[in-house]
Parts: sequence; structure tokens; C-alpha cells
Amino acid sequence: MRFLGCLLLLTSAPPLAAQSTVDTAGIGAVMDQALNRSEVMQNLEYLADNIGPRLSTSPAMRRANDWTAGRFTAYGLTAHLESYEFGVPWTRGTATLRITAPFNREITAHSWAWTEGSRGKTVAGPVVLTDVSTPESLAVYKDKVKGAWILPRAPFLVWNPDGPAQTPEDSLRFEEQRKLRNAAFADTSAPAVMKRRQYQLDLPYILKSAGALGTLIDGSKEHALMTMSGSPTRVAPLPSMVIAHEDYTLFTRLIGKGVTPRVEGKVENTLGHSPVQQWNTVAEIEGTQKPGEVVILGAHLDSWDLGTGTTDNGTGSMVVLEAARALARSGVKPKRTIRFILFSGEEEGLLGSRAYAESHAKEADSIQAVLVLDNGTGAVTGQALQGRTDLAGLWHQLLAPLASLKADSVRDANKNGTDHLSFLPYGVPGFNFDQISRGYDHTHHSQTDTYDHAVEGDLKQASAVMAVTALELANLPELLPRGPKTPVQPMPTKPSPGVAVRR
Repeated sequence: MRFLGCLLLLTSAPPLAAQSTVDTAGIGAVMDQALNRSEVMQNLEYLADNIGPRLSTSPAMRRANDWTAGRFTAYGLTAHLESYEFGVPWTRGTATLRITAPFNREITAHSWAWTEGSRGKTVAGPVVLTDVSTPESLAVYKDKVKGAWILPRAPFLVWNPDGPAQTPEDSLRFEEQRKLRNAAFADTSAPAVMKRRQYQLDLPYILKSAGALGTLIDGSKEHALMTMSGSPTRVAPLPSMVIAHEDYTLFTRLIGKGVTPRVEGKVENTLGHSPVQQWNTVAEIEGTQKPGEVVILGAHLDSWDLGTGTTDNGTGSMVVLEAARALARSGVKPKRTIRFILFSGEEEGLLGSRAYAESHAKEADSIQAVLVLDNGTGAVTGQALQGRTDLAGLWHQLLAPLASLKADSVRDANKNGTDHLSFLPYGVPGFNFDQISRGYDHTHHSQTDTYDHAVEGDLKQASAVMAVTALELANLPELLPRGPKTPVQPMPTKPSPGVAVRR
């Protein structure tokens, strides 16, 4: 996942729409379990090192579903798996890439997910720099991609954290690039969003019909770290490989000097043709007084497969599991049901949580709140309000008992890219905790997302924070006021009529 936060810190607490008194009974026992009797690291180590990467539709993803359901059950909760239609499956094969001109050497490359391979052939040709970010820019380059590997846009600006500090001029360049990349997304109306999504779905088919050999994607990190992505909602019928940022910029420099790089590559993937099911792991502690009203703690269990999916998001998943253990073992009896959901399909577009929210839409008004953890291994620093400034006073109260853990900041910020977003259109208050970064920009979607980068103290702290705030929300006298309800936009899944589809 990725996230975006605003910068306004709430230094004073606006009054809550319906003033609440937070019940802190039992939180000492819960915190003792989470901080002093934790099992979070042993669970995380098993998930990362024994089950390994959990790409949606892979056998490992199903093993993770079954194993986590078993762990919840062992801690005394009821647990089950809920299925949904995911889309077509995809299996990664081998990928090789070599630059053959102006010199010869191997290039580290990984196939972009949900893209076709080269059907057993080595595909060779020149590298062409393009801009295909919009239909208008595509029209300029469409006739230049035949027989070529294409760079679909200029390279990202990547700052070496070990180099000199950024100058004001450097900061200005980064800001200008950010504005330029965001300009295409300025119109957030539903028709504009759907048009952009449809174009992204159509683009690889258009490029294939125009004769492109494949695409090369900027890894967008320093020191040859990769950024993996892809989705069954954006299947590509031609090879697409992510390469190191340093190789991507090499190609652009050569092209800028009038030198045409040439590469040859071979990719072997398996792309399915029929939709398959995936599962969310769901467990709960039933409420004693209002069992039909629910607090949801969530994280995504699926991952990318270059590393072992530890910080994105094995850490969040195991914190949710540990919060469940701490609550169950502490002996507290929440008034409302506390439900724990480990979603699959998050990395492909929040597919698991979108499916869950849709199938439980009739229950949305009885969901107290959804709390998600998905920003890496770092300790929780507080809460981003996701536009619910009316709840700022409540969040100050909820987090006040956690001040000794330095988890009591409250910000007016919107965070994007993870599962709480799936519940907002139904009016459910949804939040994604703020966390210390702890190198998340490096491990995110990369080959270094491994157990080595997990921070034990931070994960114990995050488990305590999630467990305590869930208990407090479960014991509030009233349900939180609902947010605005908005239509849920369906994802386009097929190329537009008239786009040539050659398989």
C-alpha cells in the first residue's frame, strides 16, 4: 500500500458531535498482555519465513488464510474464511533481460504482475522513451513503438538519502514533478476517474496492437530496489518488466544523447482466463451487550513476492492477530463485538476489503468503526482523522491512555491506499493509524521486504494501541455518527469496444 497524509496537527480538540466518555476499564490488563506477554514476533517469523510471500491466488496465500484462522481459534476466538470473486489468477515465471547496445551486460528485471510473458521467445529490439500517460500523449508516440521496448514515461526523481542534502532548487524540481504527475488526476469526478481507469486498462492492448515488444518500468527507488505492482483489473497482454531506477535513467540518458539502447528479454508467466475465488480471514470476540454492533480491526494478509511481505503487511496482520490474543487472554468482556479481518487482494486494488464491505453493506450502520494498520513495522504515533474532524475530541480521549507509548497525536489528514477506504462509501468511520516510517519507503513492494526489518518493540506497542482503542470503541455508550454515503464506483475489467485484443 501507499499513503498520503496532510500536515495539519490538531493541537486542540473540537467538541464531539455527541459527547462521549471513554471507558478505560480493563486496558491495563490488555496492555500487559500486548507489551509483556507478546507472541507477535514468533507469529510474524513463521508467517514470513515459513509461509513466505503471499501473492493473491498463490497456494501460499491460502496457507496463510488457514494458518491465521487456526491461530485465532487457538486464542479462543471464533474464526472462518469468507470467499469472494477475485479475478483471473497469475503465476510468476522466470524473467531475463540484457542490454546488448551500446554495451553488453545483464539487467536485473522482474515481471510486472498480471502481465503476459514472451511465449517462450527471446524478444529483442531498441528502447524508446515515450509518454503514454494520457490518450493525448499516446497519440504522439503511437507510431514510434513498433518493434520496440518502451519506457512509458520520464524517470522518477529519486533522491539518494546518503548523498548531499537537498537544495531549495532540488526541492522545487521534486515539487514540480509531483504537480506534473498529479495534473492528470486533477479531475476527481466519477466520470473522469472511470475514464482514467478505462484508459489504463486499454493502454497495453493498444500498445500491443501498435507492435510494441513490451514495457520497462522504473523501479523508482535507489540502490536497485524495485517497486512491484499489478492487478487482474489491469491485465497486460505483452511483457512488462520493472527494472532498477539506475538502469532506467541510463536508458533515458543514452536516448537523450542520440544513442539508441537495445535490449533482449524473455519472460515466462502464466496468466489465467477464468476468475477464481480468494478469501478473507475473519475472527471475532462476541460482545456481551450489543453483539450486533461491531468494531473492526483490519490489515491485509496478502503481499508482493519479491521479498516475504513482512512490513507490507505481515507486520500489520500479526499486530491484528496479537491484538486479538491480548484482548482474549486479558479476560476483558467488550460490550460490542470486536471483529478481526485479514484481507487478501489489497495489493491488487483493495479487492478483498471492497468485496467484504459490499457483501456486508446492510450491516454498515452497525459497524462502530474500522481501524487498519498498514504503514510498515513502525510504532503507532497516533491517528489520522480521514476527514472526520467531528471525531477529533473523541480520538484525543481514546488515545490519552496511550500517551506513555507516544501514540496520542491526532491529525486532520486523509490517508490513501489501504483497506479502510473500502468502508467509507457506506458511511462507516474508517481510519488508518499513523506510524513511524522505519525505512518503509525502501521495503515497500521491494525485494528487501523481509523479517530482518521488523522492529519488535514497535510491533508490541502497535498491538497495545490497536487492542486498547478497539476495546474503548466497543464500550462507548453510543455508535459514532455516520459519515457521508457515496455511490461505489465499479472497476472496469474489460478493454473498451474497438480496442484490439490479441491473445
